[in-house]
Amino acid sequence: MLVLPAVAGLAFLVLPLAGLVIRAPWSTLPQRLAEPQVLEALRLSLVCATAATVVCVLCGVPLAWLLARVEFPGRRVVRALVTVPLVLPPVVGGVALLLVLGRRGLVGQWLESAFGITLPFTTLGVIVAEAFVAMPFLVISVEGALRAADRRFEEAAATLGASRWTVFRRVTLPLIMPGVVAGAVLCWARALGEFGATITFAGNFPGTTRTMPLAVYLALETDPDAAIVLSLVLLAVSVVVLASLRDRWVNSP
Repeated sequence: MLVLPAVAGLAFLVLPLAGLVIRAPWSTLPQRLAEPQVLEALRLSLVCATAATVVCVLCGVPLAWLLARVEFPGRRVVRALVTVPLVLPPVVGGVALLLVLGRRGLVGQWLESAFGITLPFTTLGVIVAEAFVAMPFLVISVEGALRAADRRFEEAAATLGASRWTVFRRVTLPLIMPGVVAGAVLCWARALGEFGATITFAGNFPGTTRTMPLAVYLALETDPDAAIVLSLVLLAVSVVVLASLRDRWVNSP
């Protein structure tokens, strides 16, 4: 009884992706991929997604540990707020970032006056926007790994005289490493495909903020074949990363 709806669900998810492959202009694909604007957008996307993932790991792992291991008033509210970007429209997230980190924002005006740092419509703004929408994926994955980890190993290390930082670094972190890697991979893939928050907060400037999703949107209005090629590149990168890295670490014994 479950096979038919399962097949229907699989078809619903796979057929649009197959449409990209079928309709791709394979005869002109090498020439289109070698165009400077395509290579520039791909390079910017890879750099920004990687930098955003690093930010998410540095901040998201401690945040996940706080939610999983520390009892404090309002923890459920904090967890809900952390996961809001998962359901929040990305454009709304971009507007929120502008109100806080823009030149006249609550924090942005202080950053500009005190340090001369301007985030909107810069490459750094792209990284901030991507990290904002991608971090919940990492936090949820790492928090789940922390809750599933056997705490007896940590307690044994503590009884042997290890400090809290040593226990976390030498015992807890290796235990949850598959969850960290899985969350980082999902975070990277989400950052790579971010569009709404990026175009709202960072704009669409060639070589500075025009990532691959923005290039796809722009090409769709003037050159649909180019949009298909760019979409195919994003699809290929996402499939390769998720299929190789995530399966390699998460499913390993």
